[in-house]
Amino acid sequence: MTDKFRNIFLAFGIIAIIIMLCTFEMDYAELWHNLKKAGFWFPAVLLLWVLIYGMNALSWYVIICDGEHTKISFWRVYKLTISGFALNYATPVGLMGGEPYRIMELTPYVGVNKATSSVILYVMTHIFSHFWFWLLSALAFLILMRPTDVFLLLIFGILISVCVLAIYFFLKGYKNGMAVRTLQLLTHIPFIKRWSVRFLEEKREDLERIDAQIASLHKQRKSTFYMALLLELGARIVGCWEVYFILSILTTDVSFLHCIFIMAFTSLFANLFFFSPMQLGAREGGFAIATGGLAISAAFGIYTGLITRVRELIWIVIGVLLMKVGNKKVAENNEINGND
Repeated sequence: MTDKFRNIFLAFGIIAIIIMLCTFEMDYAELWHNLKKAGFWFPAVLLLWVLIYGMNALSWYVIICDGEHTKISFWRVYKLTISGFALNYATPVGLMGGEPYRIMELTPYVGVNKATSSVILYVMTHIFSHFWFWLLSALAFLILMRPTDVFLLLIFGILISVCVLAIYFFLKGYKNGMAVRTLQLLTHIPFIKRWSVRFLEEKREDLERIDAQIASLHKQRKSTFYMALLLELGARIVGCWEVYFILSILTTDVSFLHCIFIMAFTSLFANLFFFSPMQLGAREGGFAIATGGLAISAAFGIYTGLITRVRELIWIVIGVLLMKVGNKKVAENNEINGND
């Protein structure tokens, strides 16, 4: 990627951070008091995400390598993973900044088709793991907690049905590819209809090649596919320790299983408000409802949402700053290979 485009992404990230700081719904003195209350648990939460991002990066790296030698190192993929998520978290609607950034940064190493297919496949796997996490959590809740409320059972029945249906469509997408179908879907959306029709006509051959690469991984290299999926699902389970660390500050009446249920509901609730940058308000509300539903004080849920929001903001800053780190060698390679 040229410095011009990298600086555009950087400027976007900085503007997003400034907006978030200006709209933070808490007095900074009170925020500092809450962080001091967290004590050593807050650094533990920050460090936990070193592992979680490492698992995300390894999942993507497995897809990129696909059992073959590649020029890009795991640590560069790790860096791009953190920066990509930082851009996504700061972007309304999500997945609007981080994915183009990853494709453009990865292209000099593996070519535009491989870069695009690996990013699309990773995003599919990342979202796919969401549905598996929700499905498994819902089944575990029904089996272990044995709720008797009819309305609650109806809600869980709908949730399980939606997850199963989504998993089915994702498997179809893995089998046949998603690039062409996604562009065909965009041709029916106002405002971008004309652009997507033109892009589909001009790039159909490249898009079909990308779909072939996606289908090839699922059909011929199932071990790579399942390893990437298990890493993503594992990252979600490891992320539940964040909730456990924070709630342990406030109460001893919480188990890791409770934290899995809380995290599953909160992520589901927050994703319903995908159009909001950093899912502002939605996540805090999700934590409050989830903790209240498990007979834990809703105030504990709000506090958990606050701490995770600060952690996320710190990692967004780290991700944005990493965009300007370690790019000299990439620029030299671009000059040698004649790439942008």
